[in-house]
Amino acid sequence: MDLKGKTILLTGATGGIGRLVAQRLDMAGACVVLSCYLSDKLADLKAELGGNHVTVCADISSEQGRDAIVSACSEAGGIDGIVNLAGILDFALFSQQEVGLLEKMIAINLTAPMLLTRLLLDELTSREEAVILNVGSIFGSIGHPGFTAYCATKAGLMRFTESLSRELADTPVRVAYIAPRATKTSLNDDRVNALNTELGNKSDAPELVADQIMTMLRDNSVLQYLGWPEKLFVRINALFPSLVGSALTKNLGKIKHYARR
Repeated sequence: MDLKGKTILLTGATGGIGRLVAQRLDMAGACVVLSCYLSDKLADLKAELGGNHVTVCADISSEQGRDAIVSACSEAGGIDGIVNLAGILDFALFSQQEVGLLEKMIAINLTAPMLLTRLLLDELTSREEAVILNVGSIFGSIGHPGFTAYCATKAGLMRFTESLSRELADTPVRVAYIAPRATKTSLNDDRVNALNTELGNKSDAPELVADQIMTMLRDNSVLQYLGWPEKLFVRINALFPSLVGSALTKNLGKIKHYARR
């Protein structure tokens, strides 16, 4: 897709990756509908970008918030694509996680992008060319202790993407999924960073992830995993899950040390 002159909805627009994607979309000549629940950060981002971008301060996990986003898209003259980037992570043992936070993670990471996409689907299918890019995680393909609920939400997002892509194969809409590995943003707290350091897990710069998101928007790909050896682990886990499971459970003591509350 040539992004010049296109209108793209970006959720989670003020986050560590979102702000970078917004900057890149602006530089590519796109109009961006910038969505986030933090009004001050949205105002700062719009002032930084300038141009004719549209901002909408909304809680994507609520029906009222999603309706506000749809209205903002209409205000922008309709959209040619969605980048479902908004997401939250809670690193903890599943037995110790608060029910309310579990519900919020499911609502933001999985339910919201599904319902928002549904609300905007008629608009997208009416275009000559359109794209839906769902930003998932390597953990959507590898169940990892301490991230049980998060893994479940991203696995659901991956299967939603795959199914919808096949369902819309006879339309102008391309449905794609990108799965970053650990990224150096505020999504990961000090405990996650300490765990990754102890286990030797690499983290990518948000700029790299933002660049890959832009590449996927432009080309015709529908699936991209980021990071090595994480790409390999995804394939091994699909074929021989016990091998990956054994490798992870060998470090279970360290994982529980950091995840325990």
